[in-house]
Amino acid sequence: MKKEKDYLLHLEDVHMRYRNHKGKMFTVLNDIDFKVKAGEFITIVGPSGSGKSTLLRLILGSEQPTEGTVCFAGENIRCPDRNRGIVFQKYSLFPHLTVLQNLIFGLEAEEFTLTRRILYPFKLRRKRKDFIEQAREYLERVGLGDDGDKYPQQLSGGMRQRVAIAQSLITKPSILLMDEPFGALDDSTRQDMQLFILEQWEKTDMTVIFITHDLGEAIFLATRSIVLSQYYITDREIDEGAKIVTDIEVPGDHPRPSEFKYCEEMNRFIAKLRHDGLDPDHRQHIKNFDLSFRDSFRTVTDEEWKK
Repeated sequence: MKKEKDYLLHLEDVHMRYRNHKGKMFTVLNDIDFKVKAGEFITIVGPSGSGKSTLLRLILGSEQPTEGTVCFAGENIRCPDRNRGIVFQKYSLFPHLTVLQNLIFGLEAEEFTLTRRILYPFKLRRKRKDFIEQAREYLERVGLGDDGDKYPQQLSGGMRQRVAIAQSLITKPSILLMDEPFGALDDSTRQDMQLFILEQWEKTDMTVIFITHDLGEAIFLATRSIVLSQYYITDREIDEGAKIVTDIEVPGDHPRPSEFKYCEEMNRFIAKLRHDGLDPDHRQHIKNFDLSFRDSFRTVTDEEWKK
C-alpha cells in the first residue's frame, strides 16, 4: 500500500500486539497515525512500556506491524536499509576493531558479499581506500580526527557515542533514529552531545526521531514533540495500549541557545508533556488529546471509539 510521497514517513492505523508467556495477546501500540516531512527533529517521550522503542523498530523495519502500514517515501517498509540509521544508548561498536575499522565495516558489508570478496579482491582494496577516506572525513566532522586508530575501550563514553553517530551518518541516512542515545552519559557530556547532534542535524538536513526519558532534553532538541502513552481513557473499559496523546510544535529559533533550558517557556512545555501522558493519575479522554501539530491526524473518530 502506497502513501503520500510528499511525506518522508507515513504510519497509518498501526497496531502492534505480542503474545505473553501465557499465550494471551496484548496490545503495545494502538492505532498510531504519524506523518513526517523531511528535516524535522522529532522527540518522543512516554512512560515505560509505552512502546517507544517498538515504534522505532517499526520505522527501522526490523519488525512489521500487526495491523496498519508503515511507509518510507511512499513505499512500505519491509526491512532495515541504509535510508534509516539508528543509534542506541549502548554503543553498537565492535570492541576488537579500531574506530576507523568500525566506521568502514558497514560500508564494506553492504558493498561486498563473501563471494564478491573472494572474486574481486583488487576491487575490494580500491573500495576500501575510498571507505577509509570517507571514514576519516566523518571522524573529523564529529571531532575525533586523531582517534581513528584507537579501540572503543580507549575512548570516553561521549567519544564512543560520537563514533556510533558517525557510524550511522556515514551511510547518509534520510532518517536518523536515536533510542535514548545520551541516557548513560554524565550531565556535562550529555549537554555537549545535545549541542553536537543539533549541529550535525543542521549541517546534514537529515530527519531525526529521538527517544528520551528527559523532558528537558526533549523540548530543547525538538522542532516537534510527541507523547506516546498508555495513560488515557476512552468510553470502553478494555486494555487499549499506547497511543499518541500529544503531538505539538516546539516553536522558536532552532537550534536553540543553551539559555533556553532555563526559561519559563521551557518549564511550561515540560509541565505539559508530563501532565498529558506521564502522570498515571491524570488520564485525559481521547477526545481531548492535543494533536495540534500541522501534520498530525487520527483516522479513528471519537464515535468509533465508543463502539
